[in-house]
Amino acid sequence: MAAPPGDALRAALAATWRRRLAIVLSAAAAAVTLIVSVCVGAYWIPLADVATVLGAGLGLPLQVVSTQTTVIWDIRLPRTLLAAAVGAALAVSGGVFQSTFRNPLVEPYILGVSAGAACGAGLAVLFPVPFSVQLSAFVFGAIAVSATTLLARNRGSTIALVLSGVIVGAFFMSVFAMFQYLGTDAQLRRLVFWVLGGFYTSRWEDVVLVTPLVAVGVLLTWAYSWRLNLLTLGDQECRSLGVDPAVTRRVLIVVATALTALAVSVAGIVAWIGLLIPHAARMIAGADNRAVIPVSAFLGATFLMICDDLARTLHSGELPIGVVTAALGTPFLVALLRRRGTGWGI
Repeated sequence: MAAPPGDALRAALAATWRRRLAIVLSAAAAAVTLIVSVCVGAYWIPLADVATVLGAGLGLPLQVVSTQTTVIWDIRLPRTLLAAAVGAALAVSGGVFQSTFRNPLVEPYILGVSAGAACGAGLAVLFPVPFSVQLSAFVFGAIAVSATTLLARNRGSTIALVLSGVIVGAFFMSVFAMFQYLGTDAQLRRLVFWVLGGFYTSRWEDVVLVTPLVAVGVLLTWAYSWRLNLLTLGDQECRSLGVDPAVTRRVLIVVATALTALAVSVAGIVAWIGLLIPHAARMIAGADNRAVIPVSAFLGATFLMICDDLARTLHSGELPIGVVTAALGTPFLVALLRRRGTGWGI
């Protein structure tokens, strides 16, 4: 029996307010985490001092301590901003891949995109190629996702897509291992960086390059979010509503691959975020991608900033970021698998 019109309207309004509240709260969480991350480090810098240093850097006539200025502007702020951008990029790309392939298990790492992008970055490090590390990472990431899709083509199953991603990822990681064997000591250190992941080489140049591109990619994905909703219904439904599924899928895959390549080129391979964060966003905001995309971006940024804080404070040296994300992500995935009603039937 159909629900009365009044009940349906109230349910729709409640869902709308839930989506808006989820976006606002996740954005606030990201902003608070960003501020706290600038304070956290080998020694704590009070929030008032951070505000003073930032104000002085913006041209206000304030007295600052030179040591704090160096730590905040040259080390912590670019590192934290880069971690936020990378977290947002990986989370959004994971959400796009899951909705595009209608598969709750896919993400950049499982699809082989991360391994392909790392291989491309390694190629640019090892050989004098006439293009940037970021471009090389994007090209090889695109090759990886294309190979995974072709291998799983006409199989129509989750297992086929996952196994195809494992095969493609293993191939690119074997090529990457060969690069490590052939590289010099200096090149080997840079290549190992991409395997373990980290932000200890963060520079303002990376922030200026990556952050605007990630913002454009996230906004473009958000603009396509209603089409992404249609893709989850199937190609026939898309066509019946006037949307070309092939073109939409191609655009979204290119954007998601570009976001992953950007993240890998500056932070290395960071697993789990693209798998876990979109599911967390669906648990909070519902299955509508108009809310899942922005919430995923903010939650991904928050999660990776927290992981980076732990990576540089739990040990006298520094832990690789991939170790921290795996340690925190594993129990979350276990809890997710035991929970029902995430919008994907898991």
